[in-house]
Amino acid sequence: MNNYQKLALGVAGLAATATFAKLRQRANNLAGKTVLITGGSRGLGFLLAREFAREGCGIVICARGESALEQARLALKAEGAQVLAVPCDVTDQAQVADLVQQANRYFGGIDILVNNAGVIQVGPLQNITLQDFENAMDTMFWGVVYPTWAVLPQMLERNDGQIVNVTSIGGKVSVPHLLPYACAKFAATGFSEGLRAELAKTGITVTTIIPGLMRTGSHLNALFKGRQQAEFTVFSLAATLPLISMDAKRAAHQIVEATKRGDAERVLSIPATLLATMHGLFPGLTSELLGLVNATLLPAAQAADAGLVSGQQVQATLSPTRAQMLHLLTTLGRHAAEQFNQQAAR
Repeated sequence: MNNYQKLALGVAGLAATATFAKLRQRANNLAGKTVLITGGSRGLGFLLAREFAREGCGIVICARGESALEQARLALKAEGAQVLAVPCDVTDQAQVADLVQQANRYFGGIDILVNNAGVIQVGPLQNITLQDFENAMDTMFWGVVYPTWAVLPQMLERNDGQIVNVTSIGGKVSVPHLLPYACAKFAATGFSEGLRAELAKTGITVTTIIPGLMRTGSHLNALFKGRQQAEFTVFSLAATLPLISMDAKRAAHQIVEATKRGDAERVLSIPATLLATMHGLFPGLTSELLGLVNATLLPAAQAADAGLVSGQQVQATLSPTRAQMLHLLTTLGRHAAEQFNQQAAR
């Protein structure tokens, strides 16, 4: 080995050591930071608030439903968290600006923003309206942009901060009966990836989280169109059964770990990873297979659509036989709903 090769090897070793040390430092450096989590009153957002609090972070949670938000605040406080709960509709830029101002006054600034707020609309294209697309974009695209724009000035001034955008496998692969949701998540994913590149020269790190189906109890608060009972049954099973869906506590832990490391992207669950990989390699084939799933396994459109109805409302209309069967098959999802505040009043 000549001197040049030895020098190159030494430089590479020093770089690797410095990178590893930086990652270890970041991994142990969440204590004392303030984390703002949108959609933090229930489900994954509530679990993320709990995980970050256990790391020693101050927590700010927001949501539209004041009752569920207060219930989440009390639960987190009972576990020792220092938490501020602010009612906020993330589709309203003025409310988001007020949220950030309140967080700044209470904690002195925001170190980590977690854009998590979302709405799930389930139904076939024939029963979807333009308003459904607008609602999805308002919550899951503008509801990511507005909080980001509100916290960026203070992060840029400090040359430090982290933004974590919880998107979806639906933001990588558009699946049937979730078209408005997928469109909004695709937009959020593009924003998140581009934002990381734009901010690479600053001290601000952006992480894109790509979850698959998770057992959060979200099927009770998703909104259903078309043949609502059939749509609710299919979605409930997919969001509950093991192997298909992921344990939400494990997902929240992995998101916090990805935040510590400053990962560019983290795909959660094996099914989501496989689907994203297949689509990346064979996009045409993936679309054809999803079309086959839609044609053979998913409910047909309803001629007279009854509008969007929540999962809890649909569940109340099921026949005793179907309700009992679904009750048994969705045991894990029901337990998740009870634990993660999904059954709290809005």
